[in-house]
Amino acid sequence: MSKPDTVRFRYNQAILVAAVIAFIGALPLANARGYLLPVLLVPLAVALWAWRAGTDADARELRVRALVGQRRINWDHVLELTTDQRGRAVARLDDGQQVNLPAVRSVDLPRLVSATGQALPDNAAEAPGQ
Repeated sequence: MSKPDTVRFRYNQAILVAAVIAFIGALPLANARGYLLPVLLVPLAVALWAWRAGTDADARELRVRALVGQRRINWDHVLELTTDQRGRAVARLDDGQQVNLPAVRSVDLPRLVSATGQALPDNAAEAPGQ
């Protein structure tokens, strides 16, 4: 169970609904021939991924969850939270690695930082020429 101070980021649940519809749509195909039965595994994997994948953050650590497994990263190892060209959040670590944060967009970064218990810097004070 998650603690109340944990911030959770998940993909839109419409992906899960689409996977269920794809599973139902694939049933006639899988029943037509026995060798087509593995076709049902694709929508099941997508549904499981949509339900599980994401990012959890609290004051101690950052948890990156995938289809199978998860990675825990202490905030002490995170040098920077930034975004890539597509607007997805990336954590740069002190060992030079970059970790993509699933389901976290650039607009979610303030909420992610607030999970650490630290305050965001004032943007007006950092803006040059003002």
